[in-house]
Amino acid sequence: MNSSNTSNNDKDRIVRIGGASGFWGDSSVGAPQLVASGQIDYLVFDYLAELTMSILAGARLKKPELGYATDFVSVAMKAVLKDVVKQGIRVVSNAGGVNPQGCADALAALAAEQGIALKIAVVSGDDVSPLLPELRQSQPPVRELQSGVALPERVLTANAYLGARPVQAALDAGAQVVITGRCVDSAVTLGVLMHEFGWQPGDHDLLAAGSLAGHIIECGCQATGGLHTDWDTVPDWPHIGYPIVECKADGSFVVTKPAGTGGKLTPAVVGEQLLYEIGDPAAYLLPDVVADFTQVRIAQAGEHRVTVHGARGRAPTATYKVCATYVDGFKTSAQLTIVGFDAVAKARRTGEAILARTGELFAQYGFGPYSGTQLEVLGAESCYGPHAQATQTREAILRLAVTHPRKEALELFAREVAPAGTSWAPGTTGSGGGRASVSPSIRQYAFLLDKGRVQARVVLDGAQVDVPQAQASSNNDAPRATNTAAPAPAVATTDTADSIEVPLIRLAWARSGDKGDTSNIGVIARHPALLPLLREQLTEARVAEWLAHLVKGRVTRYDVPGIDAFNFVCEQALGGGGMASLRNDPLGKGMGQILLAVPVRVSTALLALLP
Repeated sequence: MNSSNTSNNDKDRIVRIGGASGFWGDSSVGAPQLVASGQIDYLVFDYLAELTMSILAGARLKKPELGYATDFVSVAMKAVLKDVVKQGIRVVSNAGGVNPQGCADALAALAAEQGIALKIAVVSGDDVSPLLPELRQSQPPVRELQSGVALPERVLTANAYLGARPVQAALDAGAQVVITGRCVDSAVTLGVLMHEFGWQPGDHDLLAAGSLAGHIIECGCQATGGLHTDWDTVPDWPHIGYPIVECKADGSFVVTKPAGTGGKLTPAVVGEQLLYEIGDPAAYLLPDVVADFTQVRIAQAGEHRVTVHGARGRAPTATYKVCATYVDGFKTSAQLTIVGFDAVAKARRTGEAILARTGELFAQYGFGPYSGTQLEVLGAESCYGPHAQATQTREAILRLAVTHPRKEALELFAREVAPAGTSWAPGTTGSGGGRASVSPSIRQYAFLLDKGRVQARVVLDGAQVDVPQAQASSNNDAPRATNTAAPAPAVATTDTADSIEVPLIRLAWARSGDKGDTSNIGVIARHPALLPLLREQLTEARVAEWLAHLVKGRVTRYDVPGIDAFNFVCEQALGGGGMASLRNDPLGKGMGQILLAVPVRVSTALLALLP
């Protein structure tokens, strides 16, 4: 049972939070648009994809003052700082990367340049690299969460995903801007709500609700129509609105966007984002709470206004997730365009010839074989595998991606791509970007670390701010087993005389994403009456079979009955995932689209229920 310190005065109060960034590289229009709207009290930014940390670590090695998301200061805050201070908007961002103090120093310099007094808090303590020598000797030994392999010797970065309490502490102490290093994406929003409403660590349902609000806006415009299955119904892409959550003390919230902007907000749009990049929806593991989204309800509440409520939570686990990165050899990729008759066949033969020639040269020079190769023909539906539709395209792009333990081997490969323009297939062109560059192959390594080994630190204007130690829990750190047994169908779904075969996209919306080498695909029925049919036909075995050319591990289906949905978690699905993957789609963005092509039988009566 939750026991909140929220006062009666907070009951009807609304805290408005705008999500200005979904990743480092998001559009520069987000922060100015949200600030100019006059519709927000807080501005939050999420910059840190899992591999961004290694990129930032490399930048800091070259220049010690770097190591943070520079766009936060030089682009976003430069454009809005005066208006943010004038309107009393407070800012929370994980732009600190591996150097949050450097980020704060740069922002302080910008404020001084603009003649603005600014109270900036810095959250650190997520860097656990100093613990690695000891962890290598620990018993039981550290193991990677997905693969089970031992901790690598040469680690670039190792950062624990901190929670929301340091953000709360910084805001409680009066910070106008909070800059963190690695924290879980939703924590920048949850910390705001804990500060505003006085939510406590034991208020598990409220913490789950606040985490869901953060999860909805952490990817920017994905919450306002970006990547929507029905993309052609989303208006005014150039002016798409960035998301705003209007949150109440009871944990319910409305998702909206600045007035007059493009995009759209419907239950389907928000539902797709709810399912994005989660595993078991009944056990979404976060530093502050284990969230259960299975009974969340989403409803239209006016034009471009969607209400969300019903998240539940329980005590968090006793560990933090740590994301480490390490170097595993080298990688490069190259592309050629092939034009004319039989373009696909010519592209495949060209790629095979390059790999064969370079393989023989490697043997001559004593380099040894490739550690990994990937040949794809873009434009020929390579990612669909056996489900690719026959095409007579007269323009195709050959993409070759390769890895090798030795840099000089891949530099040789890069030299041997351009000769295809005069040696083999007619119509070979498109290598005008120059010779492919070779870079280290960076892999992720995730493991769990006892919370007692990590101490978050908050500094505001040079003074230390007290941050309570993260609470331990008796919960098992493994996700709770969820009952995935299908409820009894509400209607018969067996074939009838009037049933026809249609692609899944006619019956459902879908969104896919990644966590390491795992891809998840959320599937939402377009009408509640379709759910029994989808449950019967879209089984784990069917999905595993359809995606067998991509997914090499287990497929698990989870029910999300609150929004008439399923979440399919596909293991060993991304060729290693992230920067380690050689695929053109290493983040699983296309997995949902591929699944939406699976044929499903449906009666004409059920089809008639759809718009």
